[in-house]
Amino acid sequence: MNLLALDAATEACSVAIKTEDKVIGYYEVCPQQHSQKLLPAVENLLNESSLTLDDFDGILYGCGPGSFTGVRIGVSITQGLAFGANLPVLGVSNLALMAQQAIDDLNAPQVIAAIDARMSEVYFAIYDNVDGKAVARVKDVVCKPEEINIESSEVLDGAVSVGTGWETYNDILSDKFNVKSTDILLPNIKYGFKLVETEFKNGEGLPAELAQPNYVRDEVTWKKLPGR
Repeated sequence: MNLLALDAATEACSVAIKTEDKVIGYYEVCPQQHSQKLLPAVENLLNESSLTLDDFDGILYGCGPGSFTGVRIGVSITQGLAFGANLPVLGVSNLALMAQQAIDDLNAPQVIAAIDARMSEVYFAIYDNVDGKAVARVKDVVCKPEEINIESSEVLDGAVSVGTGWETYNDILSDKFNVKSTDILLPNIKYGFKLVETEFKNGEGLPAELAQPNYVRDEVTWKKLPGR
């Protein structure tokens, strides 16, 4: 299975290609340059892999949360590429991408993710390591960091922090969570393949016109997911 992935939802811009035997990728922190960087990066990776869009089985994209403009750029480019090659698409959470990186690279049992959302708020979520895959314990929400109210029993030993929110609001978040810090600040789409590969294999990809952003701004409070 060949999959193409791209993300422009935060200050980082990333593109990746997964084939049966390898993953290649591009990653650059380039604020406000995503519209100039993303398509050339896709073209460069296609050339490097000697593939065309017709060789792919699907496209995954960072659906947010993040910059409204960046999220829209990523969704629009995903739709354009998918329409042209008649490929299914799936979105992945940018908070989940960072959680998956911590799981893959650090074997973290749990990840407390927070992205600076401006306006004195953070995009926040908690992901557990379930058989090597990031699974939401507390779903993606936006809130003021001081409003986060998680019982200590929900935080596992060895949990780690990821995201720019920990830099901006370290004092507040560190008072709430006794976790290990990491240098994972922004998402990289190459960590998204594990999150959606099974869905693509099962034919659960969506038509290009159904690619949607997840701004999270309509979520006004955090919620623990049922059964977790």
